[in-house]
Amino acid sequence: MGQIYVARSVKLSKWGSDVGVSKHVFKVGVAEEGSPKELAAAGWAGETDWVIVKQQDAAVTEEEAIERLLPKEKMLDTNLYPKLKATRGIFKVLPAHVENHILVSRALAGDQRSEELKLKPADFAAYLIHNALR
Repeated sequence: MGQIYVARSVKLSKWGSDVGVSKHVFKVGVAEEGSPKELAAAGWAGETDWVIVKQQDAAVTEEEAIERLLPKEKMLDTNLYPKLKATRGIFKVLPAHVENHILVSRALAGDQRSEELKLKPADFAAYLIHNALR
């Protein structure tokens, strides 16, 4: 059994914002052997400042997780963005999707709070992992 993880790079987020993709760019993957922190230390897409936002035990492969996320979120194409250097699993996440996920989850749990949401990277990570494991 591997561990599914969501990682974030501040430098890649800044790059995404600069080129008009989105500043909400995350890497989703599954670590079959070793820990996700070791993979993040090696880096992806030419950046070495990756931080694991959230990880969870999962019985899926990386390909399965990515295939499950594709209908919901847009994965950045490595052919269109050479900076990504053939790194699969980097997704652009719309904040509206995460907000809707949180609101529906709260409503189903019977929580009727109507406060304004302040999205954090952990909220994006929880959303991505939830959809990758469905």
